[in-house]
Amino acid sequence: MTERSPRPWRRRLRRLVAGHGGPDARFGARLVVGVVLTALAAVPFSLALVLVESRWAPLHRLDQDVAERLHRSALDHPTWVRVLDFLTHVAWGPLTMRLLVAAIVLWLWRRRALRLATWAAVTATASGLVGLLAKHVVERARPHLPDPVAHAPGFSFPSGHAMTATTSCAVLLLVLLPLVPRSWRPLPWALAVVTVLGVSYTRVALGVHWVSDVVGGWLLGLAVVTATTLAFEAWRGDVGRRRTTPAQGLEPEITTPVPEPASRPRS
Repeated sequence: MTERSPRPWRRRLRRLVAGHGGPDARFGARLVVGVVLTALAAVPFSLALVLVESRWAPLHRLDQDVAERLHRSALDHPTWVRVLDFLTHVAWGPLTMRLLVAAIVLWLWRRRALRLATWAAVTATASGLVGLLAKHVVERARPHLPDPVAHAPGFSFPSGHAMTATTSCAVLLLVLLPLVPRSWRPLPWALAVVTVLGVSYTRVALGVHWVSDVVGGWLLGLAVVTATTLAFEAWRGDVGRRRTTPAQGLEPEITTPVPEPASRPRS
């Protein structure tokens, strides 16, 4: 009994996996992989959304217990409430985060790193739009506490502050890490983690978000950054640049200023 030859689609798949098939096929394969990885990155947020929508008892108890404990502490420490209000609206507020990203975009544009500037702008904009859409889809009410120490408009899940901090810090890290000496790189990572955790704490401590809201903001923010970063990496692969890791930043080449184009001689 003779062995049948592989079917044509199987041969094409093997060539594709092996790196053959031309630039279009390789680019298509990268896009497929990007879509799959983005979907996997969105799984944790989807799970959190299901648990919130179903009012899963352990999560509901955690939200209630933490909110009540932090609210009692806030009522007993009015000065601390003023500090939290400053941190959540000024130091770590969405406007501050977006202005930092806008400054990075302008700096990249002046350096003629146009694709990296576009990635940063698209990531920040997508974060805001996706977060707003998710809020209106879920329509979760904010905490209702006796003698509230703060108020916030709109719906609760996911936390816009937590999501904005997550995506903004990710943009700043992935753009600026190549400019930081290797021995100093743990410092910006630590600052990013403190910023995300800090602003998330202020939202729960002020009684305007549940714990699950800020976790949802982290997860959805990471999913957005994953999607845009994979698209950027697909472009790098398409133009023949090597792949990078988060520890290297998105475009290590940013450390070398792009030379100005030579002016044409006048005729």
